[in-house]
Amino acid sequence: MTSQVVGGLDGCAAGWVLATAPADGPVTGALDVTVIADLDPLLAALESGRMAAAAIDIPIGLPPRGPRTCDTEARRLLGPRRSSVFPAPARRVLGAPTYGDACDLSRRACGRAVSKQLFNILPKVREIDRLQSPWLQARLFEMHPELSFTVLAGAPMRSNKRTAEGRAERVSALRSALGDVDRLVLAPPPAGAKRDDVLDAVVGAWTARRYVAGAHLTLGGELDERDLRMEIIA
Repeated sequence: MTSQVVGGLDGCAAGWVLATAPADGPVTGALDVTVIADLDPLLAALESGRMAAAAIDIPIGLPPRGPRTCDTEARRLLGPRRSSVFPAPARRVLGAPTYGDACDLSRRACGRAVSKQLFNILPKVREIDRLQSPWLQARLFEMHPELSFTVLAGAPMRSNKRTAEGRAERVSALRSALGDVDRLVLAPPPAGAKRDDVLDAVVGAWTARRYVAGAHLTLGGELDERDLRMEIIA
């Protein structure tokens, strides 16, 4: 058994929700959730080797135009939850100061505007894109929570994660894989985060455990102009 940990990250109002778990072995009692304002502590943990890998719910590897294969494949697998997959923006969109500018740049690159939801997370996409390299991507990789929940449960979730039914469904799936998660995912979330942010971060940690074990699913994998892989791991 290793003493290393893995991480799962989801963006939140206060920065990032970070869930950590042992890289292998039992998880019960060792799962932790916190909020970090920036990614410096995570990068330090990855560089030192204390953290083996981390899964993050942000696009990595951005297309010059058109949809990424991994996004198309994820929507196909998600079925009724396919609308949760936002098409990754073209890299030129990242510097847009306004929603109108982002839509104009995206239309020129891809032939379509970006959604408001995607525009709202552009600062985080920009933050990750600025940090990424092929070396770092081998340790800090892209996941999509709904895809990971689908793989974990064997089928897409039936209810939206923001409903009581959807939360219960996801907690049940996590409990089956990680043991006693209730104390974290059912408790009031950390300041600056929401309950669904915590659920997404925890399933990211589960995904990172699969990645370290070599048991993960990979969608896509083409290289972008910076040699970053356009892929989603679950």
